Amino acid sequence: MEEVYGQQEIVDTVKKFVHEGKLPHLLFYGPPGTGKTSTIIALAKEIYGPNYKNMVLELNASDDRGIDVVRNQIKNFALTMQIFSKGFKLIILDEADAMTGVAQNSLRRIIEKYTKNTRFCILANYSHKLNPALISRCTRFRFNPISQEAIRERINNVIVKEEIQISDDATNALLKLANGDMRRALNVLQACKAATTGEEEQEIDSDMIYECIGAPRPKDVETVLDSILKDDWTTASITLNKYKTSLGLALIDMISGFIEILGNYQLLPKTRIAIFKGLSEIEYGISRGGNDKIHASAIIGVIKEAIENEAIQA
Repeated sequence: MEEVYGQQEIVDTVKKFVHEGKLPHLLFYGPPGTGKTSTIIALAKEIYGPNYKNMVLELNASDDRGIDVVRNQIKNFALTMQIFSKGFKLIILDEADAMTGVAQNSLRRIIEKYTKNTRFCILANYSHKLNPALISRCTRFRFNPISQEAIRERINNVIVKEEIQISDDATNALLKLANGDMRRALNVLQACKAATTGEEEQEIDSDMIYECIGAPRPKDVETVLDSILKDDWTTASITLNKYKTSLGLALIDMISGFIEILGNYQLLPKTRIAIFKGLSEIEYGISRGGNDKIHASAIIGVIKEAIENEAIQA
């Protein structure tokens, strides 16, 4: 539990429950890569030690978790008590928001019936996909995206132990692009390390991080946005399509980059609303499988129209 980063308040509260012997049913929910599964497995290993396998039933989204599994496997595990082990058993249901509604309804009664000798820990990315009656039987803990400081601390630990050569710019880019997801940060670092391993190990730079994730570099996004704001429509269109095709950038990623940069601009509230509303509609259209050329033109049109309207009002 000491090695769980970025969720100190939750770790302290759960450890207090265990210390007092009053562990309730738990619901851990939040974005992926924030330590939900790691926390409960670390807690279970701390409670049970070498008897972990006998006392814990762990079911993941990859397992079949329909009504039959709830009625048979989960129920059979919950109703039996260990002769040589004191205390309660633990059932971990990972990604429970993928369970069918019927299975969730069946689970409610089992949680109530076998509380004496079994505790449930339900893990989910989205709490709104869970049955409200199931949520009310658990103590809820919201796992927030992990802070950059906590990810940096963990990443630095890995860099030292694995003897990785990485620049400061690359580390900062990694923290920014991880977006609070510890798993993503470690996976990207591992991929970059594998790419640099050879006869002469080269240093990981920020370009390598952006290439690995497939995200547009801030400089490229700024160049395209600058062209949209200053050049005529034809030149802006050529610039956008040139960067999109030569660097293989996705329009959705470019929209995210534009929004981030425009957020720092001093714009009239009306202009900001018009740009963000227009870009959100384009993003929705892209997610529905629209034509890329039309959407690329629409992005230029939305930004240009809003800026020109602001200039007229000024």
